[in-house]
Amino acid sequence: MPVPQNFVSPARMTAKERAFSQIQRWIIDGTLQPGEKLIDAELAESLGVSRTPIREAFQLLEVQGLVSTHPGKETKVTVIEKDDIVNMYTTMAALHALAAEVTAKVIVPEQVEQLKALNLEFANAIESGQAYLAMESDEQFHNLIVEISDNPYITSFSTSLQIHIRRFKYVFLKQPIHATQASVDEHALIIAAFELNDGDRAQLLMKQNLIRPMQELQGLL
Repeated sequence: MPVPQNFVSPARMTAKERAFSQIQRWIIDGTLQPGEKLIDAELAESLGVSRTPIREAFQLLEVQGLVSTHPGKETKVTVIEKDDIVNMYTTMAALHALAAEVTAKVIVPEQVEQLKALNLEFANAIESGQAYLAMESDEQFHNLIVEISDNPYITSFSTSLQIHIRRFKYVFLKQPIHATQASVDEHALIIAAFELNDGDRAQLLMKQNLIRPMQELQGLL
């Protein structure tokens, strides 16, 4: 199991948090491949921690569905299937459409400006060809809408799905999918619906914004 050595370790984190964060990142970006056996001793040595926080990290990763652990046997990175794309994106679209509908009723001008700023960052990242930054900005845009909706269940399920969708892109495409101007334009229309407090329109636009990338991914696979 080759483990990178030249990574930057986050500061001010417990050993368990550091192990969880780094292993999660390696699984998402494909450094640790689907089906790969994870050896706690190797990971402990690479991360500079004992085997206990590695095992604790495995438990958290199993809850997220990123690893499968068999006590006394082995821990492996879970396998993902191409067919999962429809389940992931349609569920995310439903969750975020609900968040958009609620947000349209409660959003305040300051939050609208925050969304505009995030969409501008998203557009600039696309224009400059920074695919990873574009993906980050897109996620921040959607996460703010979910946060404003103030529904902890949407937040929890959305966060979990987002992890698997990002991993899907890395594993099957080997790099983040390149966002297009269409995504920027759709974000602008969603913001406009928020400014009008139009929950029905915001909901429909949000579904479109998430289903279209799913269809594009299907075309690439």
